[in-house]
Amino acid sequence: MAQSTYADNHLLAVAGEGFACGFYEGAGYALVGTRVRTRLGEIDLILAAPDGETVFVEVKTRHGLDFGAAEAVTPKKLATMRRCAAEWLDGRDYGPVRFDVAEVLFTDDEVRIQIYEDVDHGAC
Repeated sequence: MAQSTYADNHLLAVAGEGFACGFYEGAGYALVGTRVRTRLGEIDLILAAPDGETVFVEVKTRHGLDFGAAEAVTPKKLATMRRCAAEWLDGRDYGPVRFDVAEVLFTDDEVRIQIYEDVDHGAC
């Protein structure tokens, strides 16, 4: 089996983020930003929900079913998401916030997405 490279993993991540973004946009969300860098880290997607919520999304993408995806979002990662979101929100007008995890699985036959909404109950 060939070893994957950083470039392969990067392309897979970008493809997964694009697929997740399209899924959210198809559900009426508006894209605010992708791969948003803060001093503390990166937010994969920021979206505005139809109800006005600001949604921060961590996208986990895998090729095949051999390794977990959503399980890779640990309490430490959620804490980093909160800190990045708080930094991004600083100085902006905003209402409720939500943190989602989007699990995108590319297999030979299909692309599947599972959205886990409000994984951290919007706590900043």
